[in-house]
Amino acid sequence: MNWIRKIGFFTAFIIPGLVILGYYLGGYWNYIAIIDVFFILPFIDHFIGTDTSNVPEEKAKLISNEFYYRFVTYVWTYFQFGFVIWGGYVIGFGTMTTWVEWIGFTLGFSLVTGGIGITVAHELGHKKSSLERFYSKVLLMTTCYMHFYIEHNRGHHVLVATPEDPATATKNETFYAFWVKSVFKGYVHAWHIENERLKRIGKSAFSIHNNMIWFTILPILFGALLTAIFSLMAGTILWSVAAFFFAQSILGFTLLELVNYVEHYGILRKEVSPGRYERVTPIHSWNASHLISNFFLFQLQRHSDHHANAIKRYQVLNHYDESPQLPAGYPTMIMIALVPPLWFGLMNSRLEKWHGEQELG
Repeated sequence: MNWIRKIGFFTAFIIPGLVILGYYLGGYWNYIAIIDVFFILPFIDHFIGTDTSNVPEEKAKLISNEFYYRFVTYVWTYFQFGFVIWGGYVIGFGTMTTWVEWIGFTLGFSLVTGGIGITVAHELGHKKSSLERFYSKVLLMTTCYMHFYIEHNRGHHVLVATPEDPATATKNETFYAFWVKSVFKGYVHAWHIENERLKRIGKSAFSIHNNMIWFTILPILFGALLTAIFSLMAGTILWSVAAFFFAQSILGFTLLELVNYVEHYGILRKEVSPGRYERVTPIHSWNASHLISNFFLFQLQRHSDHHANAIKRYQVLNHYDESPQLPAGYPTMIMIALVPPLWFGLMNSRLEKWHGEQELG
């Protein structure tokens, strides 16, 4: 079974493969990755179902330390960096001539950089290794969301399932309202966290030591550099390259926020005293142990264990029966989240049941 899992995590590369294939086939084929992720994958996910088995405790440390699983994420980092450069090139010099192709290509592209790329960045950003943290920042740079490195690790994981967390959706909050809150308040909160860090070590917020300055500038510089290089090659300014880079970035981090919305919708920790909340446990995030989509997302859907044990590597995250369970994997839940009446109809009864169980507990 271990070798199946090892191969399974490489299935994430199917999505960029479909984007590339769709581009070279042309026309409506540019939508093949979208069809795969939001129609074919949910069907397979439902047909195969969940896998609630866990790595045996006596093997967890050994498997956690296996280089293979880190290697997959390292390969993804180099691949995505090259993939973004390729995307800019085909936008500037390729064969797409219609808006239908351009939109399909950009949407599919964002599934790679945002849907999977930010997931890998999330995994790497939690680790102690300076190399893995560097790779996390590189991936986030390609989607213009570098502040996530600060806000997620030092903000969201501290405040999750409380009213103070921008990345925790409240009951009856639509995804669209949540997007505004999480994107803008999260960015501002990341500045606050970084400024507080600098104050503690006696550094000025207006200095090269402020990571938020770099995290704001670097994605813009990267997009500008891509545009400049391809414009020099073309002998004219290729504004389409810049438009593509920032469009796929916005779509990419929108996918991230859709995942955030799904993972934490309505879950609240008990306030044990003013401003203090109970410890985060596996009951404080929605969980989904659907086998196939977890391969594509490096077991991000076992989110309950991730929040209870943030440093654990993706390959050894556990399923907990006591965690609130999503009725489907993320691809299906993301589509439902885009239609608020459907989302509320599906999730509010489950949320109320969860709250009732906490009150009884």
